[in-house]
Amino acid sequence: MRFLGNVLATVVGLFVFFMVFFFGILLIGVIFGGDGDHVKVKKDSVIELDLAEVTQDYGGQFKFTDFDYFETKHDGVTDVLNAIDAAKTDDKIKGISILNNESEIGLAQSKAIRRKLDEFKKSGKFVVAYANSYSQKEYYLNSVADTIYLNPVGEMDFKGLSAEVLFFKNFEDKSGVKMEVIRHGKYKSAVEPFLENEMSVANREQMTALLNSMWASVVTDISKSRNISVDSLNAIANSLGARTPELALQKHLIDKIAYEDQYHNGIRKALKVDNDEEYNKISILDYAENVARSNSDYSKKDKIAIVYAQGEIQSGEGDVSYIGEGSMRRSLEEARNDDDVKAVVLRVDSPGGSALTSELIWREIELTKKVKPVVVSMGNLAASGGYYISCNANTIFAEPNTITGSIGVFGALPNFHPLATKMGINAEQVKTHQNSSGYSVFEPIDDKFKEVVTESIETIYTTFLKRVSVGRKMTIEQVDSVAQGRVWTGADALKLGLVDKIGGMDAAIKHAATLAKIKEYRTEDYPEYEKTFEDLLRNFGGISMFQSKETLIKEEIGEENYQVLDRIRKVNQRRGVQAVMPFELNIR
Repeated sequence: MRFLGNVLATVVGLFVFFMVFFFGILLIGVIFGGDGDHVKVKKDSVIELDLAEVTQDYGGQFKFTDFDYFETKHDGVTDVLNAIDAAKTDDKIKGISILNNESEIGLAQSKAIRRKLDEFKKSGKFVVAYANSYSQKEYYLNSVADTIYLNPVGEMDFKGLSAEVLFFKNFEDKSGVKMEVIRHGKYKSAVEPFLENEMSVANREQMTALLNSMWASVVTDISKSRNISVDSLNAIANSLGARTPELALQKHLIDKIAYEDQYHNGIRKALKVDNDEEYNKISILDYAENVARSNSDYSKKDKIAIVYAQGEIQSGEGDVSYIGEGSMRRSLEEARNDDDVKAVVLRVDSPGGSALTSELIWREIELTKKVKPVVVSMGNLAASGGYYISCNANTIFAEPNTITGSIGVFGALPNFHPLATKMGINAEQVKTHQNSSGYSVFEPIDDKFKEVVTESIETIYTTFLKRVSVGRKMTIEQVDSVAQGRVWTGADALKLGLVDKIGGMDAAIKHAATLAKIKEYRTEDYPEYEKTFEDLLRNFGGISMFQSKETLIKEEIGEENYQVLDRIRKVNQRRGVQAVMPFELNIR
């Protein structure tokens, strides 16, 4: 037995040694090999606008606290926008190719990229697009191109917007697992799927208005780019009048029906390159990396801090995919105390989350605003808690199709009493005081506990109204009339006074400079997320032992089934009162 134990110890020791050795070499390569591997830009190059790996506005900066290592990623939408902007005046770049583009970016991000591509075209350089088939969202982005190609056997999806919401009431009844819900706001439908089997009139009303407003923004942009009236575009959508390449060409939604090799030959012709020769290409992320390395002008002392708040609002440090008070409070404090930072732009892309964390971030913005101007730039989402942390800025910018508002709060608690009863489980409690036991998932919700939670919900909702009232210079009654958890597009929010101006990040930065009374400046990105060595190992891609459990589950049960489980998981994980967007919107 001792022999076997020694053998096992030796095997384990060797395994650990090789793992440490492997990751040590890998880490050294990451630290010391990163500066020389960027792609050079060749003469007469075309940028390939592949957005498949672009999801967030901000790629992120990471400081690893276990050792002296700092990493900056340049794979965010902001990096793409900066790259397109730089390409306008880069003599080596002749055009941009959008080839079979598929992405996870939202409509507001697509609009920002369209705007930059439109500016790029005005420099006299070309933008062309090709796809084997166009989804509706991808066509919206591609429609800005000078020439749009579609494969001869491809498809065009152009039919208007729709949204789907899953309801779990029957599932709860059958499984014996239910959600105890306390809410304020007739439109606060984040929890409606756990209370009903179908959509309420109020929820259908707000979703219809939201989709119509978003669609109006989409077709207005397409109308301008393609020189087709909005009425004609709506008629095409109603009749599915562009579903085939031939119909899309007849309706002028595309310019050419061709194969990909013919598309590339068209680019070669524009570059005056023979058909049997390769032309120079560079991916948008490689070009963005080059721009980020060369475009920082440190001779400009004055700075505008851009603080990115993206993802659901939670407690903790935060990351590129969720907002935590740790990194947010640290970033705002650093920007506030840096004399060279003359203004702050808060870029918000969030459906909300923890009401407490939202309040903590609101407080930091309030303190910052006393020292220097704070301007908010809203992305795809700035709803509920996302609006909470925006409402006290000096000025708020939104895109026309930004989803915002959702001023309302709720609490949701899982309850297993029906399931426990079915399974023959009985929970008994012993307590010293009347309310000392609190809430038990194995017992029906207590009236006194529900009363206390309801009181907390109402207190936070009232606080939310006050924050908006003071920040937006509106009466409590005016805020309440557009609150109740209802969501709005940026275009509608402008009419209601919830935002000040329509525009993207560039407009927000220029406005911040105006408020700060500066003309020459550079921008500096925040937050810098603090990570550990364990976090670094967990994020190495392609190594199965560090593959996330979410990825493994998706592979086993499929993306759609995972979304159902993830929806339930998120509700179960939420602690305390929530200021979250009223529903998870799956727009098609």
